[in-house]
Amino acid sequence: MSALSVALTGNPNTGKSTIFNELTGARQKIGNWPGVTVDKKVGMIEHNGRKISVIDLPGTYSINARSQEEKVVSDFFKENKPDIVVNIIDAANISRNLFLTIQLMENGIPLIINLNMMDEAERHGIKIDMKKLESAFGMPVTNTVGRSNKSVRKLLDVFTNAVMTKYKPSKLITDHIDRVHNIERSGLAAEKIEEEVISARYDLIDKIMTSAVTVNAAGKTLTEKLDAYLANGVTSIILMIAAFYLMFQISFNWIGQPLADIVGEFFDETLVPWTAEAMAEAGVADWMQSLVSDGIIAGVGAVINFVPLIFTLFIILSFLDGTGYMARVAFIMDPIMRRVGLSGKSIMPLVMGFGCGVPAIMANRALDTHKDRMISIFVTPFITCNAKVPIIALFAAMFFPDNVANVVFAMYFLGIITAIIMAKVLSSTMFKEQQSTFLLELPPYRLPDIKTVLLEAWDKGKGYLIKAGTIIFAMSVVIWFLSSFNSDGMTEDMDNSYLAGIGSATSVIFAPQGFDTWEAGAAVVTGILAKEAVVSTMGILYGADEDSVDTDDAEGTAEVLNATSMGDAFTPLSALAFMVFSLLYSPCMTALGTVKKESQSFKWMAFVFFYTTAVAWIASLIVYQGGKLLGFE
Repeated sequence: MSALSVALTGNPNTGKSTIFNELTGARQKIGNWPGVTVDKKVGMIEHNGRKISVIDLPGTYSINARSQEEKVVSDFFKENKPDIVVNIIDAANISRNLFLTIQLMENGIPLIINLNMMDEAERHGIKIDMKKLESAFGMPVTNTVGRSNKSVRKLLDVFTNAVMTKYKPSKLITDHIDRVHNIERSGLAAEKIEEEVISARYDLIDKIMTSAVTVNAAGKTLTEKLDAYLANGVTSIILMIAAFYLMFQISFNWIGQPLADIVGEFFDETLVPWTAEAMAEAGVADWMQSLVSDGIIAGVGAVINFVPLIFTLFIILSFLDGTGYMARVAFIMDPIMRRVGLSGKSIMPLVMGFGCGVPAIMANRALDTHKDRMISIFVTPFITCNAKVPIIALFAAMFFPDNVANVVFAMYFLGIITAIIMAKVLSSTMFKEQQSTFLLELPPYRLPDIKTVLLEAWDKGKGYLIKAGTIIFAMSVVIWFLSSFNSDGMTEDMDNSYLAGIGSATSVIFAPQGFDTWEAGAAVVTGILAKEAVVSTMGILYGADEDSVDTDDAEGTAEVLNATSMGDAFTPLSALAFMVFSLLYSPCMTALGTVKKESQSFKWMAFVFFYTTAVAWIASLIVYQGGKLLGFE
């Protein structure tokens, strides 16, 4: 007997994913729907001797195929005939949720209507007569409390016992469908037809609500009381900034970064020395030892080192999203973000970019439209992430010792302004024909289901490890080869390596910016591997002891490097130009790999590399040549 196929569909914030996670647990496969970055979740479970395949469709308000989520759901039902379709409805917001239910029935899709969060509905004074609702639709109606495992597991009995062929739409529904068909055949303009159809749907919703739902007036809910502070006025902005600050402190200082440091120390102080010693004792060739230690392990370490940061950040974000607060953040920021062609939801990836570009780029999948996703991905690399701070701090300490704080602040500000300008440019050029939509539901505040939070964080983190990791690994090996070999074979002197040659060739294009040394060119190249590598490369190439170059100690490193020829290789103006270039040019290979994963295109990855580098080149040129004209050289 073939597996029973069950599709879960419904609006966002109805608890659909919680039900899916309760049903399937860890028995899930996560991927992407063909051609889009929207998550595809499928879980297998066995009940009453029957295998059940459960598909969690993206949350959507309609199936008009305007957003990626709507298109996925619409295409799914056009191309597939699941045995059972379960429409998850937030019982506390039943009127709004029924719009999708009616659309599905207009398309001839038999449904099991599941009223979720019945406990919240009762607290809001909403009473739903399930028998009358069944009669209104002609379809079976069930109910659950999404966070109750016992309640959700009862659905499995419904799945295995349901015979959907015995149900047919009620006369109320068939009359509505006839009315819609008459409107579509009326010969009216397309816009007018859409208005009339929408009006017909709401007329039907009013009839169903009148017959099956009773709403008793209640006082202000907790959500309404909290929103007076969290979603309105100046107080909401202050609290939002405080929430972001706390999130970054937890992710990059208190929990995530200390765990990342432990992982880094394991690779640097335990795994690499142990591997090198084991290979030396086994008589492994020098080039192979270097490949394994400096290429493969270093590449894997570059991937693994981000994992604690990413998982910590995603756990916090999933938790905040589960509480309903992230919807308020988007609501607060929408009027501001719309001025540059984006929606309010775009603020989150940009804010996350101050910590790390990788999770920031991944966070763009939560945006509603292709335009918002792509523009946000394209401008996120301009934000000053933690990895760029050592470069800025080092050069500021070396060449502007009396104005370090002002220079660092100016670099942060420059990154923000560049991101805003390029968002406006891209919105007005490449994505001019595409529209940003902002359809947002402010769900009630609730304590999120921890199981769902952890599974969502795991899904996103696992995707980074598997897909982005492959590209990062490959690029690490390439960088190792370039820094370890020349035309005569392997070399221990990096000055004679292919990397030095590339640095010399690269440096030519920076003559107008005043930093055309091969060392600067090589540092730019290694900065693509990881932005932190710029500082260590400078230290190594200018003859500083590698142990004395500490990316976390800008002043100490600056003091060491001032004693080398680096102080003579740059002037304050060329150093400023180098800082600007380093701030804005291509994101690191980890972020580039993530761009490829999220855009599902090497073309867009290449575009991000070249366009950000071009913007950086132009900006650094303006700084240097403008400074010379003003007499600062």
